[in-house]
Amino acid sequence: MTNNFGLGRGLASLIPQKKANSSEKDKKIKDSRDDISQKGENPFLRGSKENTAGEKPGNIEEIDIIRVAPNPHQPRKNFSPEKLQELADSIKQHGILQPIVVSKSGNQYELIMGERRLQAAKLAGLAKISAIVREATNQQKLEMAVIENIQRHDLNPVEEAKSYAKLVQEFGLKQEEVADKVGKSRSAIANKLRLLGLPVEIQRALAEGKITEGHAKAILAVENAEKQRALFDLIIKNNLTVRQTENKTKEISVRTHTRTISIDSEIKKIEDDLTAKFGTKVKLSKSGSGGKIVIEYYSKEELTNLISKIC
Repeated sequence: MTNNFGLGRGLASLIPQKKANSSEKDKKIKDSRDDISQKGENPFLRGSKENTAGEKPGNIEEIDIIRVAPNPHQPRKNFSPEKLQELADSIKQHGILQPIVVSKSGNQYELIMGERRLQAAKLAGLAKISAIVREATNQQKLEMAVIENIQRHDLNPVEEAKSYAKLVQEFGLKQEEVADKVGKSRSAIANKLRLLGLPVEIQRALAEGKITEGHAKAILAVENAEKQRALFDLIIKNNLTVRQTENKTKEISVRTHTRTISIDSEIKKIEDDLTAKFGTKVKLSKSGSGGKIVIEYYSKEELTNLISKIC
């Protein structure tokens, strides 16, 4: 049975079809160290007469490796030196069996897919590299790089979330459109994007594998950054499981709800008094014996008036 990789539209056309008289050996060639999947058909090696936009597939060429610039939209930031060296050793022995994908820019080329293969080929000392040359917009370059890494499970949750955020923020895609392009549900995209709301140190721990995505989702259930950091510290200090973290989250929510009921009327009166004094909305929040006051303003003139009243 053929695996369903859930690829975005048009990606199957990246590599030209084999001719009918191609040898059986050529059809079976693949890079075992750099496969997109360990089972089934490699979706990036499927041919197509043309993609959904009617564009002809790119041509396979041997190009100077020094003329290939990295993909500026590459979502993956961390590459294992050990695995790169393993791939470089394989390339020395067998060569590049799966071409990289590039677009031409003047006399140079810009990588679209195949970052590991490119880096490993440089390690192996190759002067030239097999590449499929095709045209692609910046959005397509990001989409294809994201999909390649997702299919290889190479992105950590934070890298994946940042990739989706870039598609949404820079290219104006809706979450439903991102989900369609990468073969995931809209809720899966939404949950990944929520990870970017965590404090930076928690995101870093998630990216480094110190906590799991399950831990991160439990932390997100806590209402503010200070409490999220406190829960994160507990996870690290006590090596909490995801289930234990979820239980801690419930305890924090219950305590917070009880404390809010007891001080709500006091806080409300203070907020009303300050709102009347400054003539704008004032929000008061407590944290232990301290807290913070947030005063809103809606124009430069209002800010000037607020400063004069406070000073």
